[in-house]
Amino acid sequence: MSRKILVVGAGQSGLQLALGLQSHGYEVTLMSNRTADEVRSGRVMSTQCMFHTALQHERDLQLNFWESQAPKIEGLGVSVAAPGSFDPGPSQRAIDWVGKLDGFAQSVDQRVKMAGWMETFAQRGGQLVIHGAAVSDLDYFARTYDLVLVSAGKGELVSMFGRDASRSPYSEPQRALAVAYVHGLAVRPEHPDFDAVRCNLVPGVGELFIMPTLTTSGRADILFWEGVPGGPLDAFKGVKDPSEHLALTLELMEKFVPWEYARATKVELTDANGTLAGRYAPAVRNPIGRLPGGGAVLGVADVVVANDPITGQGSNSASKCAASYLASIVEHGDKPFDEEWMRTAFDRYWDTAQHVTKWTNAMLGPPPEHVLDLIGAAGRLQPAADRFANGFNDPADFENFFYEPEKTSAYLASIS
Repeated sequence: MSRKILVVGAGQSGLQLALGLQSHGYEVTLMSNRTADEVRSGRVMSTQCMFHTALQHERDLQLNFWESQAPKIEGLGVSVAAPGSFDPGPSQRAIDWVGKLDGFAQSVDQRVKMAGWMETFAQRGGQLVIHGAAVSDLDYFARTYDLVLVSAGKGELVSMFGRDASRSPYSEPQRALAVAYVHGLAVRPEHPDFDAVRCNLVPGVGELFIMPTLTTSGRADILFWEGVPGGPLDAFKGVKDPSEHLALTLELMEKFVPWEYARATKVELTDANGTLAGRYAPAVRNPIGRLPGGGAVLGVADVVVANDPITGQGSNSASKCAASYLASIVEHGDKPFDEEWMRTAFDRYWDTAQHVTKWTNAMLGPPPEHVLDLIGAAGRLQPAADRFANGFNDPADFENFFYEPEKTSAYLASIS
């Protein structure tokens, strides 16, 4: 008899996990609060630049449907505005370099991917239920399924998973987020022959990330501001009109990152739903949600480990979590999915997730002197630029050269 599993939430992790379980012969029900068509025609949800390891998890399940169409991102570049140069402005660059990725990265608009994956799941015989789940619904389902996985990272369900204060240093949002999907962005003149994610750091003010993506209307680029709360980039609250959102994005680019503004003078929004703004506090939560009726459910991806998007790890972590949980479920055979198993499954995922959390939380604070030295040195030493860039794929490597001044200087000495 095949085991019955319920997955609540149809994002990167929920869908990847549901499709993976389906391929292993489990009887899977997926709950989504929107249909595939509603997702496809809705608002953009994220910036989702996925690096090699996360993309490989999709390939392993043969879910890389858009790989040939999406731009291949071969580098990751860092620019740092000279402190104070934007006051009165315009800003100057103190640092500008690009590192090459060992394996390319890609971004596929989640409206395209989630809608396509939902349709695939249904075509393959999966039970797709369009219904926003409440805690009371899960109380009922926990008794009828062998395992309930909660991967809906927002809303009432998250409140079942208590915050782990020892792993969550921030109780407030650390950045105000503003995203715009655009057509018409010119190439970065420093590397016209290949695509890269560009990270522009404006000390004390925030960050602008630019990345190529595949959206519903083809190739596009994402302009993504992360503003320090209360600062000049924290300006999108209450901006409802998409064209006003874009105008504000560009106005801030002209002042704080004029070298990026120079290639954005002809951009237009990809569609009326191509903007997004908001903020949330990063948190690690207890992975087991307990239901009023005594049942337990396991939290997935953002539900249990939600990092600020400053390091671009959200969809990567979601993919890695889904892959880790899939392995834990399959290896468990027909034994009961009790709370001890849930804890073990989460701990296995946390082995990789902890590095993401540590690095992301470090990047949210003002960089210490040795990190500034490292980022500066990467402009002269290509191996340092490449290693930093590849850390986005494997954040565990930052332990070896990033956090401690001694390790940083030893590393820089070894390559110079």
